[in-house]
Amino acid sequence: MSRRLAPPGGWPPPDHATLAGASVDLVGIAADVAELYFEAHPDDLERYGDLAREWEQHDTQHLLNWAIGDAEGHVDLVKQVSWLAGVLEARDFPLEHLASNLDIAGDVVEGRVAGGPKVAERLRAAAAHVRATETFLS
Repeated sequence: MSRRLAPPGGWPPPDHATLAGASVDLVGIAADVAELYFEAHPDDLERYGDLAREWEQHDTQHLLNWAIGDAEGHVDLVKQVSWLAGVLEARDFPLEHLASNLDIAGDVVEGRVAGGPKVAERLRAAAAHVRATETFLS
């Protein structure tokens, strides 16, 4: 790692979101996504050290919240993911890992959340957008 990774900062992610009137536990879902993510990408633990899990949890809670907000009609998930991809790209984070995270989140949400297939569809579309976009830096 060329520079020291700082702990997550900025706007803290929400713990819950509301989908079709029901509360969704973003913390628990993000933790499950993180476990599957690090099974697929153990190199991130080596590259980013102990803070990798904190960042994964933080970013995934935001992604889940944005996806639910998109399904509810008040957030543009692709716009939010494009912004995050630009930040990650500037930090040399592999964007395929972001796309993979979105796909994993879609699988977890689809299996665990009432109304999850609608949210999973949006997460997978955002993953496809990340894969199809050459660069997110302006």
